Amino acid sequence: MTVVQLKTTAEAMTKTKFSGYLVLITVIASLGGLLFGFDIAVISGILPIVKQQFGFSPAQEGWFVSSALIGSIVGVAFSGELSDRFGRKKMLALSAFLFFFSALGCTLFPDTFWIISSRMLGGVGIGVASIIVPLYISEVAPAQIRGRLVTCYQLAVTVGILIAYLANAGLLKYSTSHTGSGDTGLLQFLFVEEVWRGMFSILLLPSLLFLIGLFFVPESPRWLILNSRLPEAIKIFTAISKDVAGATLEAEQVSKHSRNEKGSYKELLEPGTRKALVIGLLLPLLSQFSGINAIIYYGPTILQNAGIPLSDSLMSQIYFGVAIVLFTFIAIWKVDGMGRRKLYLVGTACATVSLFLTGLCFYLGYTGIWLLLCVLLFLASFAFSIGPLKFVVASEIFPNKIRGRALALSIMMMWIADTIVGQLTPISLKSLGTAGTFWAFAIFCLIGFFVILKLLPETKGKSLEQIEDFWKHVH
Repeated sequence: MTVVQLKTTAEAMTKTKFSGYLVLITVIASLGGLLFGFDIAVISGILPIVKQQFGFSPAQEGWFVSSALIGSIVGVAFSGELSDRFGRKKMLALSAFLFFFSALGCTLFPDTFWIISSRMLGGVGIGVASIIVPLYISEVAPAQIRGRLVTCYQLAVTVGILIAYLANAGLLKYSTSHTGSGDTGLLQFLFVEEVWRGMFSILLLPSLLFLIGLFFVPESPRWLILNSRLPEAIKIFTAISKDVAGATLEAEQVSKHSRNEKGSYKELLEPGTRKALVIGLLLPLLSQFSGINAIIYYGPTILQNAGIPLSDSLMSQIYFGVAIVLFTFIAIWKVDGMGRRKLYLVGTACATVSLFLTGLCFYLGYTGIWLLLCVLLFLASFAFSIGPLKFVVASEIFPNKIRGRALALSIMMMWIADTIVGQLTPISLKSLGTAGTFWAFAIFCLIGFFVILKLLPETKGKSLEQIEDFWKHVH
C-alpha cells in the first residue's frame, strides 16, 4: 500500500459517520467479556463458603480456583487456529454454549469432581472469549476509534465482575436472612442451603442473551477478505460506515495488502514481527503478575484474614467492582487521544506505588479505610491502563492472516500466568505473608513499566495494515 493510498483511505475514514449497527455489534460481542468477567469474579464469594463446606486445604483451594484457568489455556490453545480457519463468529457462539453448560453443571452437580469439571468447561469458554471478542472487535472497528471499541470489551469484563460482586453480596444476605425458615425445594437449596450454587446460576441468563445476540452480528469483514469473500466484506463495511465509496476503498486496500501474506507461524520469527511477539507475550504476563486476579479471586479471604467479617469483605468487593468499572471509562476516553503508550506508563507507575502501599498497610496492621483506599488505587490504575490496554495492543500488533493464532499465543501467556497466580496465591499468603505477597506484585508492575518504556511503540490512529507495515521496517 503506497503512502498516497494510505492517505486516501485515512481521509475517507475520517469523513465517515459510523452507524448504530457498529454500536450493536460492539455491545453484543462485548457480552462475551461480561461472561468472562462474571465467571472469574463470582469465585471470590463462592470460595470461602465452598472451602468451609468441603474442608479444602490451601492446595485444594488453589486447584478449585485455577481449574477454570487450566480450561482457559485449553480454550486459547485451539480457538486462535480454529478462528483463522472457520471464522470469528462461530467461535463466539461456541464460547456462549460453553458458558451456559458450565453454569448449569456448577449449579446442579452434587460432588466436587463434576463441579470442578464444569469450572474447567467454563474456563474453556473464557479462553475462547478472551481471544475472539477483542480480535473480532479490532477487525470490525475503524482505526480512529478502535482503541475505544476494544476497551468496551474490557468495560464489559469489569461490569461482569461488578455484577458478580453484587450477586454474591445480595445472595449471601438473602441466604442468611432465610436460614432456618423451614422452606424446601430447589430454590431453597440453591439460594439458601447451598447459596454458592445460586451464585453460579446467575451466569445462565447472560450466556443465553449472548447466544441469541450473535444471530444479529456479521462475520469479521477482514476474515471474509482473507477467505476471498470480498463482496460480503464490502457490505459489512458499508453497513458500519454508511459510506459505500469509503467501505469499498477500505475493503480493497485490505484485500491488496493481504495478497502476499504467508499466514504461518514463521512470520512471527521475522525481525520486526518478532518484537511484536515479545511485546504480545510480556504485556499479558506482567498484567497477571500485577496481582489483579489475586484480589478478584481471594479478596474476601484476604480481607477476612485482616479481621474483616465475610459480609463486610463482600461489600468491600462491591466497592472494588464499582472502582474498576468507573476507571475503565478513563481508558475509553483517553486511549485514542492520549494513546496506548502514555496511558500504559501512567497506569503501571500508579499500580506499582499502590501495591507497595497496600503491602505496607498489611505490614503495619492498618486494615481500615487506608487499606481499602490503597487497594482501590491499584484497581483504578489497572482499570484505566493495564487491564484494557493489553487487549488493545495485542489485538492490533500482529499481521492480518496470522492474527488469530498470534493473539492466541499472547492470551495463552496471560492464562498461564493467571493459573500460576491462582495456584500460588494461597501458598504465598501463607509463606510470604500478605504484605510480602503484595510487594512481590509491586515488583512485577515496576518491571512492566520499563518493558513498556523500552519496547512499546504508539499505535493510536493507525489501521491494522499500517501497523503491520511498521513492523516490517523494524530490525
